[in-house]
Amino acid sequence: MREPGSGLDRRLVPLMMLGSILNPINSTIIAVALIPIGAAFGAPPSRTAWLVSALYLATALGQPIVGRLIDLYGPRRLFLVSTGLVGVAGIAGTLAPDFGVLVAARVVLGFGTCAGYPAAMALLRREAERTGRDSPAGVLAALAVANQTIAVIGPLLGGLLIGLGGWRATFAVNIPLSVLAVTLGALRLPKERGTGREAPGADRASPAARIDLAGMGLFAAMLVALLLFLMDPHPAAWYLPVLTVALGAAFTVRELRARTPFIDLRVLGGNLPLVATYGRSLVAYVVSYAFLYGFTQWTEEGYGLSPLGAGLVQIPMFLVGIGFSVTIGRRPGVRSKLLLGGAGQVAACALMLALTAASPLWMLVAVSVLFGVPQGANSLGLQNAVYFQAAPERIGSSAGLLRTFGYLGSMVASAATAASFGRHASTGGMHHLAWIMLGAAVLFLIVTVFDRSLRRVTAA
Repeated sequence: MREPGSGLDRRLVPLMMLGSILNPINSTIIAVALIPIGAAFGAPPSRTAWLVSALYLATALGQPIVGRLIDLYGPRRLFLVSTGLVGVAGIAGTLAPDFGVLVAARVVLGFGTCAGYPAAMALLRREAERTGRDSPAGVLAALAVANQTIAVIGPLLGGLLIGLGGWRATFAVNIPLSVLAVTLGALRLPKERGTGREAPGADRASPAARIDLAGMGLFAAMLVALLLFLMDPHPAAWYLPVLTVALGAAFTVRELRARTPFIDLRVLGGNLPLVATYGRSLVAYVVSYAFLYGFTQWTEEGYGLSPLGAGLVQIPMFLVGIGFSVTIGRRPGVRSKLLLGGAGQVAACALMLALTAASPLWMLVAVSVLFGVPQGANSLGLQNAVYFQAAPERIGSSAGLLRTFGYLGSMVASAATAASFGRHASTGGMHHLAWIMLGAAVLFLIVTVFDRSLRRVTAA
């Protein structure tokens, strides 16, 4: 690393961007592969939804855990191990002989993509402290643009890869990405053991006490029980929400008593603006990922587009999202970004309700254009809010929790998509999904309008 007082170490920026895009590229590239994979293994949409949820469950568990470890020990080792797993998952998915192995590969992929974003935020916070410049709006905007670019290019890239090498190519692409990430990480990441900002006496605690294994285990069990219920919300599964609540209560008791808690609930409870940001992230991702997976499946099966065509329909969202991020990325204030994103979500969901299998193609493109507004504004606003609302010594785990709440939203979106479509991605199922999305979009807008704390958050 450079000496204190010098400028931002620009060599770290490509590494931050590469690490942070590993998850969104795998989150979105699978969207156009679900129908071909289902055809290959005889799996309906209600079953292929597990390919989405498996990655998000692993990432929702892993992001805050890896983020906490990064807070304690620094980003280097966690980044190298995690990005190495991306390559392992790529090989497993490419060679998968059955649907079960494919789901397992997505789980490994989820854990492998956990370190990129928390590591980027931790590195950015360190650089801000080293240089004395606590306003890295340009780099935050660059991270948002990189994630949005990949998130929306993903379906198009998936369509191209499927056309060239079949759906297995969407897994194989992770192999060179993993090699590049591990190589850059080994060459450029600082060799530091930890942040040095833990509470007095923390370093003398055992490793198990420092990382709160019991808290992490309870958190993981709670999320698994919740996901199992969301994926099949049937009266016979009544015990799963009960188990989720019980595990949540046990997790709360554990974290309040732990010397070095996995998630410091006392600090979090005293930071209501940050809690509101997490809740807002959950709702926003319900809308965006229901659109990404549900709308894309409908354009293929209900509307009749090819995987490449379905990916091309997403391109306007990519262009608009990037345009918004570049235009407003350096402007101060977060509230205006989130209000704009909330209004865009409401408008896009309303237009989805007007679509049918006989609608002209321009209407599908118009929906994509409208979704570009929240794609650019919401991700940038939420990321900036967490950077300035979170405690500096917990920026890694706080950034991981932002993604965790987003992935919880994506799990809800996946479950809603599976419930709405059943065995076929029909127009009626798409309309049912659009009503769910509209309700979430209205909630996001209402919460943002009445959140006065956002007026005090500046991103520049």
